[in-house]
Amino acid sequence: VQLVESGGGLAQPGGSLRLSCTASVNAFSNYFMAWYRQAPGKQREFVAGIRSNGRTTYAVPVKGRFTISRDNAKNTVYLQMNSLEPEDTAVYTCYAALGSFSSWGQGTQVTVSS
Repeated sequence: VQLVESGGGLAQPGGSLRLSCTASVNAFSNYFMAWYRQAPGKQREFVAGIRSNGRTTYAVPVKGRFTISRDNAKNTVYLQMNSLEPEDTAVYTCYAALGSFSSWGQGTQVTVSS
């Protein structure tokens, strides 16, 4: 499975960005998809996930500000990030899992700074 992220960049505090992750895989709709992030000097952490049935989960620091969604027709998962804070600065990486199989994208940099 190849995962390709896009949409990262520089945003001001309070601003928004939308990340996209497109998967080259059959039966994309069956996969659990998620976003993780890793800030400088910190361990990678879970941000948000979406199951095949559309059920979503969020990490506490982003709940109410970030929204994960998926378009199965486009094999793509999105992360809409609003009310960005400097603490959201990190490399954001897409994750796909089905059964015992999992795959990671290369990551996209998100920097929140004035």
